[in-house]
Amino acid sequence: MIGLYRPGTSLLHRLPAGSKLAALLLVGVASPFVRTPETTVAGLVVVLLGYAIARMPVRVLLQMIRPVLFVLVPLAVFQTVVAGWERAVVIVGVLLALILLANLVTLTTRTSDLVDVVVRVCGPLRRVGVHPGRVGLMLQLAIRAVPLIIDLGRRVREAQHARGLAASPRAFAVPLIVGALRRADDLGDALAARGLDD
Repeated sequence: MIGLYRPGTSLLHRLPAGSKLAALLLVGVASPFVRTPETTVAGLVVVLLGYAIARMPVRVLLQMIRPVLFVLVPLAVFQTVVAGWERAVVIVGVLLALILLANLVTLTTRTSDLVDVVVRVCGPLRRVGVHPGRVGLMLQLAIRAVPLIIDLGRRVREAQHARGLAASPRAFAVPLIVGALRRADDLGDALAARGLDD
């Protein structure tokens, strides 16, 4: 779900990355104060309008929703049983709106622009010994690591199938962890060779 930028010329694409991150932060801070299903549905409608303004295909929206259904559906059932359907609508609706809004930001903003904003925000922390450039590098490396680990997991799974091995969490996890640690060592060596070893 990270680094999903889709080029475009919509209003949301043209908005500065800082404005979008600030809006996401404000919505996140305000979300605990949502109390009614009507407000929740209104918020979801606004987020969906954002997808329409950004001219995102419906299939992209569905791709965003599908992975979180495994969490939201059981949560909705549990909240309905424990606290009633109105509370379930509020909790699940707010979570879904936040997830969709965060994805909308990544869909309409280059990852490098988002990292640049974080680096600028960290500028004042130089006084306490924080190096903003290194914070940006750390974020870039973390974002880049996600598809690398996913690709490594796919290759481990393909190797298991090629050997006719049954799906086993341990047989999958061990080579995945070893491969990830090996890549981390290689990355550490590369950074050290460029003078970033402290």
